[in-house]
Amino acid sequence: MVARCLSVTGAARELNLSKASVSYQIRKLEDQLGFCLFERQRQRIHLTPKGEALLSSTQLHLGQLDRDIRQLQERDTDLITIGVLTYFFSRWLSSRLMDFMQQHPDIAIRVEPITDVADLAKSGVDVAICWGVGDVEGFENTLLFRCPARPTANIEITRRVREIGLKQALKEIPLLSDSSGSTGWQEWHQNAGYEFQPTQNRLIIPDSNDRVQAVIDGQGIALWDDLVRSELESGDLCYLSDIAIEEAGYFLLYLANRNQRSAVIQKFSDWICDQQ
Repeated sequence: MVARCLSVTGAARELNLSKASVSYQIRKLEDQLGFCLFERQRQRIHLTPKGEALLSSTQLHLGQLDRDIRQLQERDTDLITIGVLTYFFSRWLSSRLMDFMQQHPDIAIRVEPITDVADLAKSGVDVAICWGVGDVEGFENTLLFRCPARPTANIEITRRVREIGLKQALKEIPLLSDSSGSTGWQEWHQNAGYEFQPTQNRLIIPDSNDRVQAVIDGQGIALWDDLVRSELESGDLCYLSDIAIEEAGYFLLYLANRNQRSAVIQKFSDWICDQQ
C-alpha cells in the first residue's frame, strides 16, 4: 500500500492504521529482507531500486495467484456454451431457458450467436441448434422438432405475387438467404417443380432476425417456418404457398469437443429434447 501511495500517511489512512504502525511494519520488513525498500527525498518517500524490483515481482505473482484462484472457482461451476441462431433464440429458446437454469443451478450457460454452420468450428461452442433438413458433415445431430418452411413475404409483395403468379415473382423479386450456402431455396423449388436459378435475385442477410425484418420491410421473399407465427397473425407477413420443405426442422448438433463436458451436455440435451 505504501509503495502504491508513496506516502506513509496515505497508506495509514487507507489501511485504517496509525502512521506509526505503518512505519514500524516497514522497518520490520526491511530488517527481515536485509535491504531498504524506501528512501526519503525532500519530505517525500520513493522506492529504492531494490524496492521497485520487489514491487514488480510481487505484483506479477499476486496477479497470477488471483488468476489461479478465479480458475479454481470457475471449475466448481460447470459451463456449457450453446451456439444458436438469433431467430431461434428469441422466438423459442429464450422463454424456455429459465426452466433449465432452475433445474440445474450448478450449470452456467453462455449463449453464442451464430449465423451458419461454418461459425461452429471457430466459435468454441459445445452444442449448437441449427435449422436444416438432415446431416451436417462433421457433426452428430439430434432432431428437436420438424418445422416446415415456406416462402414468406409482406403484404405488398403478397399482392404483387397474386397479380403475376408465384413462379414469375420468384424470378423478379429478391430471394433472401443466409451466408451458409443453405440449400433451402433449391429444395423448395424442387418440391414446387420450378427451375432454381441460384444467381438470380438473391439477397444475402446472415443474421436471421435481421432477415425477418428485411422481409417485413419488403426487401424480398424468404423461407420461414411457424416461428414467425406472431407476424403471420398480425398480417405483417404472409405465406405465399402451401408447398413447404416438410423435412426441415431444428437440430441439436454435437461438436467435436462434446466429450470434454459430456455429463453437462447430456443434461442439456435431455432437457431440450423434452421441451416439445
